[in-house]
Amino acid sequence: MDQDMNQMTRKQVLAKLRQRYETAGAEHKRKLLDQAVQLLGYHRKSAIRALRQRPQVRGPVMLTGRPVQFEPGLLLPWLRPIWQATDYVCGQRLVAMLPEWVPAYEQHERRLPGEVREKLLLASGRTLDRLLESLRGQGGGRSLTRPGTLLRQQIPIRGSVWEDHKPGWLEADTVALCGGSVAGEFVWMLDGVDYATTWVEVRAMWGRGQTTTLAALQDVEASLPFALLGLDSDNGGEFLNHHVLHWLQKRPQPVFMTRSRPYKKDDNAHVEQKNWTHVRQCFGYERYGHPDLVEPMNALLKGPYGQLLNYFHASFKLKEHKKVEGKSRRVYGPAQTPLARVLASAEVSAATKAALQHKKAKANPFALKIEVNKSLKEIEAIRQQLH
Repeated sequence: MDQDMNQMTRKQVLAKLRQRYETAGAEHKRKLLDQAVQLLGYHRKSAIRALRQRPQVRGPVMLTGRPVQFEPGLLLPWLRPIWQATDYVCGQRLVAMLPEWVPAYEQHERRLPGEVREKLLLASGRTLDRLLESLRGQGGGRSLTRPGTLLRQQIPIRGSVWEDHKPGWLEADTVALCGGSVAGEFVWMLDGVDYATTWVEVRAMWGRGQTTTLAALQDVEASLPFALLGLDSDNGGEFLNHHVLHWLQKRPQPVFMTRSRPYKKDDNAHVEQKNWTHVRQCFGYERYGHPDLVEPMNALLKGPYGQLLNYFHASFKLKEHKKVEGKSRRVYGPAQTPLARVLASAEVSAATKAALQHKKAKANPFALKIEVNKSLKEIEAIRQQLH
């Protein structure tokens, strides 16, 4: 066998030998077999099989499977701006939002071709995920919770006291806009999410002192479309203090205060998720290091940004856990906006529902998104100037 012979040369030599072997007599076939054994290193039986083998002639390629119904080239140019305006939600949420967002896009931007409109509204969540697969990104974060030990033994860990089906049970957390350094003072975000409706309220505050956090919590309560029934937080000292506890309990109808287990982020899974989707995706990880930033940030959070999240962004709610073949499976209900869940709640007054519906009727998600982007640019300009 020739050790210097590469694979391409071996194939060419074998093709030549095979071509002669087809028409050769018995004596000449023996010589061709000897050459195959010597040149290619075959065993004699392997050489016989190789020389007798006929090369496969490939016919035209036949495409199989279902025809492509949702062509990326047709749908992506129209789907991309809608998806960007939703802050890049997953396909399962997007499919629930498109019936409202497509008409809003046509009202605010331009009309979609009939075929595109029909296919976007027919597409499943998995189809939308496949269409958008190449456009997705990732992020990360850090935790800066300082344990508050003063009242930890007096405030119970959340358990059966919560009535999960009623709105008003709020998970709360703080997010540091510190730019990677906790030295000095900077802006903190107070993030609160209602367990039953996923209604979200976010507030900016300078530092996270006890009185500052209390003022932000009071502002959050004033903006809720339902009564505050319970507050659940981590073990941070900004929550576990006498200021917050007295505010919740010194009222005609006391509000329950509970806490998560130390170092168990999953106990506050709903608000931890919103820390990323509603705070980091909007404000990122830069340092907001001046108190003058708080007022314009809260104007944005209580105005167009809050309306966009609560009126037009659909989210999932866990319906139940069930065992399937010995494994625990999570079953989710259909994706809905927080406003839709508030309107379906019997605990919310008719007057509040009418006011919310009136506000939503005057809003357009694309117009709100433009206001949000404009405000973010103005806030960034102030941040750079004061940096």
